[in-house]
Amino acid sequence: MTAIGLLGDVMLGRGVAAELQYRPCEEVWDPSVRALAATLDLVVCNLECCLSDRGRPTSRISGKPFFFRGPSAGIAALQAIGVRAISLANNHALDFGPRALADTLATAAAAGVAAAGAGRGLRAARRPVVVSAGGCRVGLVAVTDHPREYAAGPGRWGVAYADLRDGAPDWLLREIAAVRERCDVVIAFPHWGPNMAAGPAPWQHGVAAELQSAGADLVAGHSAHISHGVGWTARGPLLYDLGDALDDYAIDPVLRNDLGVLAVWRPGQAEDQLQLIGLRLEYARTALAAGADAEWLAARLERACREQGTHVEREDEHVFRVRPA
Repeated sequence: MTAIGLLGDVMLGRGVAAELQYRPCEEVWDPSVRALAATLDLVVCNLECCLSDRGRPTSRISGKPFFFRGPSAGIAALQAIGVRAISLANNHALDFGPRALADTLATAAAAGVAAAGAGRGLRAARRPVVVSAGGCRVGLVAVTDHPREYAAGPGRWGVAYADLRDGAPDWLLREIAAVRERCDVVIAFPHWGPNMAAGPAPWQHGVAAELQSAGADLVAGHSAHISHGVGWTARGPLLYDLGDALDDYAIDPVLRNDLGVLAVWRPGQAEDQLQLIGLRLEYARTALAAGADAEWLAARLERACREQGTHVEREDEHVFRVRPA
């Protein structure tokens, strides 16, 4: 049975990039994380930066506070955990301009990593990618609801942008329906909602339903830096936010953005298709959650999933099975 791992925001810039100058790229992941990832057929993540040695901080957004750029060699950090598909539809892909974004796409392609959600022109930015995993053809459709200034346009480098608060646009639903025709399973992978939101907004429920109706078997979101509860419909799970997976960010002691999840999805397994693996984010390094961190995450997942109508069963210290209630 195909096993697909899904991670939220992986940020290889700033402090993480500095660490990559002095140690092997794979060491940003604890050996326990690498060992777990090695059991999966595919890992997908949101790459929350560009990978390039070129470019300057963009002027497209006045007053932008953060600019994230990792080294091209940082692609090895993704390869170390089996990442073969990424989303670039986010608010940092164009932080260092078109050249850096072009470098990111070229670097990913050279490493055998499919990149969705960005490119030159609308068609390239919106185009889904298809990857093979355990004999299964997996389609990935990426979109972001911010920032508008990074949106691709005719002949213009940028990301697949849509104001999702107004609902899923027709182009997004068409892309999902089209890739559905040539894939066994389809993942809708939106970068949506505000940072540090503790749970999904009502409009996200509505958009998730639209994405599933168009043909998405799984909706897996990111952007909040906080892992949200999981919803479930007849079509499958709704992971409203996966939280962060690797970064150098300041930690909110209440919301605990240093605790994320690796979602393991086994499509076709009915009610036993989804596990959440707890992650503990240190500075530029990620390990499996343990001890008090695992207890805190267990309590949050139980509460957050109950609010979305699902049930969480703890299978191990950092392993949680999610089922419809």
